[in-house]
Amino acid sequence: MAHKPENIAKQVEQSGDSGKGLPPLDKWNPELSGDIDIRITRDGQWIYEGEPLAREAIVRLFSTILRREDDGQYYLVTPVEKWRVQVEDAPLLAHTLQVKGQGADQTLYLTTNVGETLAVGNEHPLSVGRYPGSDEPRPVVVVRHGLEARLVTAAYYDLAEHVSEGQTDDGSPILGVWSGGNFYEIGQGS
Repeated sequence: MAHKPENIAKQVEQSGDSGKGLPPLDKWNPELSGDIDIRITRDGQWIYEGEPLAREAIVRLFSTILRREDDGQYYLVTPVEKWRVQVEDAPLLAHTLQVKGQGADQTLYLTTNVGETLAVGNEHPLSVGRYPGSDEPRPVVVVRHGLEARLVTAAYYDLAEHVSEGQTDDGSPILGVWSGGNFYEIGQGS
């Protein structure tokens, strides 16, 4: 079968799992079919053969069949095919932050560029690393199947409004945010 986005989407739709929540990606383990000329840019665009994927519905569907495997590579997976794609940074972006509650009892909600809302907590933990060779922060939330959504600058600034000071096990001050009963470190305290 030709590895065009429309054909991959059709395979998922024909699997009988389309429209019933997330596809059962953990049950799909086909052999590698090869590389497909899809690249997800740092700004969240899905590029196929040098052009942005025109159909938002396909991008949303592909975000549900994308996984990162133990080799660090990203794959679009259907019941019968597995195609390697290129990802420049995180495959998804978190662009909107909402907060319910306050202090240690609050929960942070991040909405991704594909319309999915994630509650930061045990299932979707938040971490703030750094880009290699830089002091630029790289805030991400775990989505599923090895995928992360990187907080865009506006969402990161919104997050900063909810920072409080905590302590490490040895008593050193750290800065972080509460969500879902967990404290997520985002930097060193004073």
